[in-house]
Amino acid sequence: MKRLVAPSIGLLGRVVAILLLTLLIEFGVSTVLYERASQFSVRDDEARRLAEHLVISRRLVEERAAGSRPAMATDLTTDRYEIHWDKKLAPPPPIAPELTEMQRQIVDWEPTLQPDDLRIRLTSPGRSSMVNGGLRLEDGSWLHFKTLEPVANLNLAYERIALALIPAIALMILGGMMIRRALLPLRRLAVAADRVGHDVVAPVAEDGPGEVRRVVSAFNRMQARIQALIEGRTQALAAVGHDLRTPLARLRLRSEGVADPEVRDAIAHDVTEMEAMVTSLLAFLGGDSDPETPVPVDLAVMCATLIDDASDLGRDAEYVGPDHLELRLRRSGMKRALTNLVDNALHYGERVVLTLAVRGDGSIGIRIDDDGPGIPDDQLTAVLQPFVRLDPARRRDTIGFGLGLPIVVQAVAAEGGTLTLANRAAGGLCAEIVLPPRHNSPATPGHKT
Repeated sequence: MKRLVAPSIGLLGRVVAILLLTLLIEFGVSTVLYERASQFSVRDDEARRLAEHLVISRRLVEERAAGSRPAMATDLTTDRYEIHWDKKLAPPPPIAPELTEMQRQIVDWEPTLQPDDLRIRLTSPGRSSMVNGGLRLEDGSWLHFKTLEPVANLNLAYERIALALIPAIALMILGGMMIRRALLPLRRLAVAADRVGHDVVAPVAEDGPGEVRRVVSAFNRMQARIQALIEGRTQALAAVGHDLRTPLARLRLRSEGVADPEVRDAIAHDVTEMEAMVTSLLAFLGGDSDPETPVPVDLAVMCATLIDDASDLGRDAEYVGPDHLELRLRRSGMKRALTNLVDNALHYGERVVLTLAVRGDGSIGIRIDDDGPGIPDDQLTAVLQPFVRLDPARRRDTIGFGLGLPIVVQAVAAEGGTLTLANRAAGGLCAEIVLPPRHNSPATPGHKT
């Protein structure tokens, strides 16, 4: 039954219901508080003394003319009771429950004090509870009175504060829990929205008020459309990549039959550039849905192998770091990222140094330094964006779409790391990857260079 009724109540209706429930509970607690206060009584001798003082004060004040009544009331003030006269009944304090039981006690001692003419209330100006009220005279004016000492068995200051705080705190907790429950679907929606593009797509449970359910339903449909778009794009790119590589391979073979060396080299260069474009584009656009899972990888061996391959090609490359450093990584993604950085450094510089180290906080640092022209400081961030080419700054022609560094950013982000670029003081560019601390095998002592 709950599943059938609760979702039909909108978010506004739930908030109104929570506020209404809060008001009802507060009203009930206040009613109990005032009713309880009205049942308090005093000792018989205390009620008798107050009753006698009121009877005497009323008789003496009524005998005086209106002009002399205030002075008479002042004379009637004692160390126990304060008396003053006024033509109207003063309004009661904001929090002053009526003391009906005490009123009955006073009237029992002095029947001439009719209940309709006597008003008596409880006040708590400080730590002690006092009694004040009014007695109506025959001409309609009022004789006001107040006790100057705490009334026995009537000290409700602490009790009233506790009774007021306890329900207030309880209502705050209850209201917070109810509102939190009403907003739970929105929190789940926020978590799911943050995962879009990073984790496996999963529909959000359609629960909660009607407005929230409609938002969640629309989000699920949008998420499904995005996923279908990504999958369709990936399939299309895979097909295009396969279809393009076949004619490119035929074109490369046919170029071997061209007699003119210059034309043959130009065709080979163009084919190489087209292949690089296709490869980088597929690597970048296919990264979001890459199904590769982390596996144990010896990162030190991977880095050293890349440098050895560059050295075998006659390039000035050096590796500085431990012989072994095993941790869980996406092997293909990290290798592609390091390859791009090393190739980039060798393309623009004559020498590259790759340094691998475990930092003091447990994070992994991979640094690639080259002696090239570097990048203008105002372009260090822009160059990490897709399809950005800075050929004039690097002074050499490059092939591809300008996706080398964005692919690195994508692969490093998949590992929870960061990539930063900085110009070296001695000249050249420094590209540094920082991977977060993780459970990895200790580095083997010693360094390989």
